[in-house]
Amino acid sequence: MTKRGETGSIFKDLTRRNFLTSSATTAALLMAARKLLPSGAYAAPVTPEVTGAKLGFIALTDAAPLIIAKEKGLFAKFGMPDVEVLKQASWGATRDNLVLGGAANGIDGAHVLTPMPYLIHSGKVTQNNQKLPMAIVARLNYDCQGISVAQEYAGTGVGLDSSKLREAFARKKAEGKEVKVAMTFPGGTHDLWLRYWLAAGGIDPDKDVSTIVVPPPQMVANMKVGNMDAFCVGEPWNEQLVHQGVGFTAATTGELWKGHPEKALGLRADFIDKNPNAVKALLMAVMEAQQWCDAIENKEEMASLVGKRQWMNVPTPDIIGRLKGDINYGNGRVSTGTDLYMKFWKGGVSYPFKSHDAWFLAENVRWGKFAPDTDIKALVGEVNREDLWREAAKDLGVAQADIPASPSRGIETFFDGKSFDPENPSTYLASLSIKASA
Repeated sequence: MTKRGETGSIFKDLTRRNFLTSSATTAALLMAARKLLPSGAYAAPVTPEVTGAKLGFIALTDAAPLIIAKEKGLFAKFGMPDVEVLKQASWGATRDNLVLGGAANGIDGAHVLTPMPYLIHSGKVTQNNQKLPMAIVARLNYDCQGISVAQEYAGTGVGLDSSKLREAFARKKAEGKEVKVAMTFPGGTHDLWLRYWLAAGGIDPDKDVSTIVVPPPQMVANMKVGNMDAFCVGEPWNEQLVHQGVGFTAATTGELWKGHPEKALGLRADFIDKNPNAVKALLMAVMEAQQWCDAIENKEEMASLVGKRQWMNVPTPDIIGRLKGDINYGNGRVSTGTDLYMKFWKGGVSYPFKSHDAWFLAENVRWGKFAPDTDIKALVGEVNREDLWREAAKDLGVAQADIPASPSRGIETFFDGKSFDPENPSTYLASLSIKASA
């Protein structure tokens, strides 16, 4: 029988032991944080409102920040051990699951094509044009998408200059055959890269070819059976196409626009409103993962991890080359040690520049997804939440040099000499000869 007063002593001892255990665990986490983060910095503690979130991803190398954050326990490190990173069958499925939301067996956010949150937010790609408030809270990567062409066009010499396909495409159409080019989502990045490249060579993507939608993991199989003449997609699918001898890479998107933004972390606005601390925790985990992904010494391990069955189910050789900037184009051209590798952190990659979002919106005005009188600056202001990125970066201890001073990267110049001034999108649009309204 326990004597009077002993119960209190027992609880005091248990509480003390729990405190010491908790303190030791906290100290260990802080020491780990000091090792993982640059300059020995460690994150200021935040208490997330929830311990989990449902985040979607497509089987593409640029989903690596979400995959690595899960694999390396970074979501748990920042107080969200129950984050799920869920494979989506297509960008259309990603959209549908965002509309459903995590509470209704959908998802709360995702690895997305940068224009997608704008298209969903504005009801341009949703059922019955239903608007779903969305936000972009981080960029996930720069560069390293590809424009690939079927092997039958190897003799044209087509590369960065798409005009070399004009005669071949015209001849095929004259024979009564359809010329099909594939992208992954209407109005998405791959759609816009493909259209820009074709139009720069005098090929009208709305009149001279038929554009089809194919999910990224199905690109190689579809070209293998002759379902398309060209496609634009992220890695590793362009590299896998070359390894299988089915086609070749005409150009990487970094050659169209060096240092271009690509995927983003998009979240439902209501999730942000309800869970501001959880969003900060998610951002900190993803930003730390991006730093890890950017380190050259981690590339082999990264390729091995993202290639696992539950993520991409792709062998390391199909992933690693272009991660490092080693590109076998598949047409006799081989470039090693280039600066066209996929970028995740250095140079402000993670920060979602508003000026970049403005270009994607301008291009979607160009091709008729948004009306010509769209207030681009206002729409960017509604969706782009770079302020949340800055808050998370501060708490993470990101060096001031790695935090952009301005939400604009200024005037951007493309491979064909065209320039985009984010302060004057109308001038840029007026300079383009091939567009939906022409």
